[in-house]
Amino acid sequence: MTDASFADGAEKPLRLVARDSGDLEVISSLLQDAVFPAEEMLWKASERRFAILLNRFRWEDKPAAERRGRDFERVQAVLAFEDVTGVASQGVVRDADTILSLLTIEFEPGADGTGAVLLTLAGDGAIRIEVEALEVLLRDVTRPYRAPSRKAPEHDV
Repeated sequence: MTDASFADGAEKPLRLVARDSGDLEVISSLLQDAVFPAEEMLWKASERRFAILLNRFRWEDKPAAERRGRDFERVQAVLAFEDVTGVASQGVVRDADTILSLLTIEFEPGADGTGAVLLTLAGDGAIRIEVEALEVLLRDVTRPYRAPSRKAPEHDV
């Protein structure tokens, strides 16, 4: 038996669950450079759920796209946080014209399994999600589409 690789999921929609920091690192790496309109965030206090509909770059498909000389792809995905007790943001304007770009997702553990998930956004924005227990779901909800820029995101080191 061998470990799973990116190629194993290259043509299938992602459906992942994170229940610890290691799992969350995987989801964070797959969501780096995801973009979403600020109005696509939803906090349902009565259901203890916070969710975002975002457009993620398909990092798992990048090697195949490069080998085959085809355009890079994005896909719409839902990122949902369960057992949420509170949500706060800094530097986030919630209007129809604001597009946010996700850089990282980190978990700050608290007492007895509680903690906070910190979403760091480009431009010094951040969202802090207080959770009773870490449970984060990532699920692709559309078919992949050509990335509008036709390029892979790049970062200065």
